[in-house]
Amino acid sequence: MTSRTELRQQIRQQRRALSATQRQHHAKAMANQLVHSHIFRSARNIACYLANDGEMDLQPVIRRLEAMNKQCYLPLLSEGKEKRMWFAPYNLGDPLKHNRYGIPEPDCSAHAWLAPQQLDLVLMPLVAFDPEGNRLGMGGGYYDRSFAFLNRLHGIKKPRLVGVAYQLQRCQALPYEPWDVPMSGIVTECGVQHFNGKDRA
Repeated sequence: MTSRTELRQQIRQQRRALSATQRQHHAKAMANQLVHSHIFRSARNIACYLANDGEMDLQPVIRRLEAMNKQCYLPLLSEGKEKRMWFAPYNLGDPLKHNRYGIPEPDCSAHAWLAPQQLDLVLMPLVAFDPEGNRLGMGGGYYDRSFAFLNRLHGIKKPRLVGVAYQLQRCQALPYEPWDVPMSGIVTECGVQHFNGKDRA
């Protein structure tokens, strides 16, 4: 079986090989699929991300949030060793600063931040996904640590975690670890898929 490290390298290379035109086309198609889904329409506070390393671009989604009376949030990485995230409000054009990984984050007062439990929907970047809702991230563990309460507390309905990816990032099966937090769904340029009957897209 291909190791997680090898799989990350392989799929990241395939993702980066897409042309700018292909990325734009897929991002627009993904946004159209997502904004018409129930899982999106029923959410108010939505966490997004700014694309990095060839990830699916959420700019088309972010542009439509304000018109739909929804609030976009972006992740902020904690400064300590705990590897957790907070979420800050963001509108296109707001000031940004770079974190220690060089990824832009909102530059705003901490009083406006939300804890993970306060979000309705989280759109997560990923490297790979499988038909069972397993997600392979970059290996930092920030999302799994921040949303670990979804594994511990049964009956919690939110936030819903939806991965965002190109269809080429789909794998037949991914290795699963006990600390992995499963996704509610996945959205690609081909559509929205929900897992384990949790959500009706």
